[in-house]
Amino acid sequence: MPSSRTPRRTGPSRPPHVVVATRVYTPEPVAAAFRQEALVIALERAGAEVTVLTTTAPGAGRVRSRARKVSRWPVKRDNQGQVRGYFSYLSFDVPLALRLLLQRPMDALVLEPPPTTGMVGMVAAAIRRVPYTFYAADIWSDATDSVEGVPTVVRSMVRWAEKTVWKRASRVLTISPGVQHRLEELIGERSHLIMVGNGIDTETFSDQGATGGEDGPYFVYAGTVSEWQGATVFVDAFARARAEHPEARLLFFSEGSGRDELEARVRRDGIEGIEFRDKIAPAAVAAHLRGAVAGLSSITPGQGYEFALPTKIYAATSTGTPVIHAGEGAAHDRIRDNALGWACDYDADQVAETMVRALRGEGRPTRDHLRAWTLENASLAGCATKGAAEVLDGLRR
Repeated sequence: MPSSRTPRRTGPSRPPHVVVATRVYTPEPVAAAFRQEALVIALERAGAEVTVLTTTAPGAGRVRSRARKVSRWPVKRDNQGQVRGYFSYLSFDVPLALRLLLQRPMDALVLEPPPTTGMVGMVAAAIRRVPYTFYAADIWSDATDSVEGVPTVVRSMVRWAEKTVWKRASRVLTISPGVQHRLEELIGERSHLIMVGNGIDTETFSDQGATGGEDGPYFVYAGTVSEWQGATVFVDAFARARAEHPEARLLFFSEGSGRDELEARVRRDGIEGIEFRDKIAPAAVAAHLRGAVAGLSSITPGQGYEFALPTKIYAATSTGTPVIHAGEGAAHDRIRDNALGWACDYDADQVAETMVRALRGEGRPTRDHLRAWTLENASLAGCATKGAAEVLDGLRR
């Protein structure tokens, strides 16, 4: 075995140094940022030194983080302030290559999607001769297949890149049985595919505290709006439910490729009671969820994403608020089987009927039940502890 430029065995002189490369990190209010921060904290608690290589947070100067060392780099963002699209990814990935090569020391590397970041990290890890872990929160190539207008060659390249990164990783961390099964379909059963689960920051998304200061009953859709998530069904359903409950409102705290189109549709159709709010801090989202009739979640049928378990489900239940989920699959079953709210088909009439039931309080689970279930089954800190143990175990092999 040739000698390593950065030895894997760190010896007694220093703890292992783990580098985490992620295009989003706290304080950005997105699931990937929460997940990576929890992993960093778990790694530090396990005795590792951690450096986070990420992007400059929008609208912020000096940003505090619970991690000891966070290195930020400016990137191209879209009109919603998201790091999304080919040029945005490249603006992070190209400098990342040099940032990884200059890191001294580096004993292990953790990578977050997109697959382009995975490819850059895979090459850097090979040059530095260190193991890397890829955090597979979802399947990007499947998501690409659900987007109209993407050239076939791009779809094929994304699939190839993703599979290559998974195969060569020391560990691939998956967030649900559905994601784990999908990876096994694509690259076969492998011992380095580890299901660690997913959850929410139960301290930030608590059932105690303010309730957002809103007047009247309202629903909250908090999170990404995209083709496979299909939030359109809630717009159609709300227009019907509001005929019976004109005082109700629907609040979107969202970003994503489908938000602008959804907002334009609401204006065009003159649907009243739907508001699209600017991005706010996680604690503020939690406050609005605490005061909501229900949080909303959906999965578009027929696009191969029925295995997904959206984090927005746990964000609601952690605050003691039930969920209305539209669509079949893992999320539907989880909400139905654990009494976390109301699960229905992806159908505007059924969703409207469910919204009316929620407004009446019919079949509403208790706040204590929702909070207790989340603490036991969907704590992000617990999932991160499992992930950190796998990352560090990879150093010993």
